[in-house]
Amino acid sequence: MHKILIDTDVVLDFFFDRKPFSDHATKVFSLCESNKIKGFITPVICSNVYYLLKQTARHSRVIEKLSQLITIVDILVMDKNIVLQALGSGFKDFEDALQNFAATKAGFIDVILTRNIKDYSKSEIGVLSPEMYLKTMATNL
Repeated sequence: MHKILIDTDVVLDFFFDRKPFSDHATKVFSLCESNKIKGFITPVICSNVYYLLKQTARHSRVIEKLSQLITIVDILVMDKNIVLQALGSGFKDFEDALQNFAATKAGFIDVILTRNIKDYSKSEIGVLSPEMYLKTMATNL
């Protein structure tokens, strides 16, 4: 079973129904829900998604949505070492560096799904857009 880190932009595509990207995000989460793939996010992703959803919805509604999300994905651990790696990594985007090193430290993430592929150019883990992932994995799912 593939284990994927789902980046913030993909989660937001799903929650904000940002077309055409939300179609791919929905398919990814559907695969997670049906246990065909194992999805992961990070605490930073939870925080970012909470903050952005809170701009358009009540706290209780946002908590409900995040709670639903974490019933179908797991959360990777982040610690001081991950932050230090991210700070010294040369990644242009600190948030993406945090996601990358959380995935690297976990040791089992097969691919990072994001629409910001160029921001992960320094990643040692494979990086695909949700659309490319779904096309590539269509025969295996």
